[in-house]
Amino acid sequence: MVTGGAGYVGSVVAAHLLEAGHQVTVLDDLSTGHRAAVPEGTRFIEGRIQDLTSSSGADWLDASYDGVLHFAAFSQVGESVVNPEKYWRNNVGGTTELIAAMRDAGVRTLVFSSTAATYGEPLRTPIHEDAFPAPTNPYGASKLAVDHMISGECAAHGLAAVSLRYFNVAGAYGLYGERHDPESHLIPLVLQVAQGRREAISVFGDDYPTPDGTCVRDYIHVADLAEAHLLALGAARTGEHLICNLGNGNGFSVREVIETVRKVTGHPVPEVVAPRRGGDPAVLVASADRARTQLGWQPSRADLAGIVADAWAFAQKRENEA
Repeated sequence: MVTGGAGYVGSVVAAHLLEAGHQVTVLDDLSTGHRAAVPEGTRFIEGRIQDLTSSSGADWLDASYDGVLHFAAFSQVGESVVNPEKYWRNNVGGTTELIAAMRDAGVRTLVFSSTAATYGEPLRTPIHEDAFPAPTNPYGASKLAVDHMISGECAAHGLAAVSLRYFNVAGAYGLYGERHDPESHLIPLVLQVAQGRREAISVFGDDYPTPDGTCVRDYIHVADLAEAHLLALGAARTGEHLICNLGNGNGFSVREVIETVRKVTGHPVPEVVAPRRGGDPAVLVASADRARTQLGWQPSRADLAGIVADAWAFAQKRENEA
């Protein structure tokens, strides 16, 4: 079962599972996901994870499932600051119900979509999994709370679980890509400027202690991310909770991303320097050594131009369909 499988990452993972020969059920309430993003060949259930323990969803999950990959969460940092209760209710409360339903059904393997936001503003980069978690917003805090919940479930009830903490996911995989509304991620926002859908891209601060003064982030291709999830299914061990970062270990600045979009698309991308945003660290880069050693994972699409090119192809396809 893929919860949140009508979303960006969930849909790409569902597609990879199908290609690997798995039978896949997508559970999504379509509050932020899209029915068109659910891969053909999956069983689709329109519903909430909170309903798994209710009479309406009692038969959605049973012992025939080998595991659950859990993506059903709200993920807008800004929204979580002004509406934290929404994030605690869904991300934490909903996962509580999911884990209870898994325990009742005898489904004992979980791969959880976690986030680098659990770390907050790191003292050192690259960031390792043993870095002290200090999330700076309710979104990151809700994901960290779920990680603690999973650890307890593994110790008490023998769950086999892997949490994957993503850095900046980007790119597209064939028919599956970013459809966020509103959009908050840098690469699709810059592509909207190239498409003429946005006048300019805002650069929030150009005086950071980085080579070009703009923030540096670690971008990972969504297909590399999906492959890590399939490896995590096989790596999960009864009673253990493995936490792995997923990133390329390379950082690209905001201005490098903008310039790459110009080269890939051949379109001008005007930029406007804006004040720094509070809480934006200068550099966020992952150490993914644990994923390499524990999962056998190796990202193969680390080239920024390739990531942008895949995202651009998907954005053009969507524009032509509109």
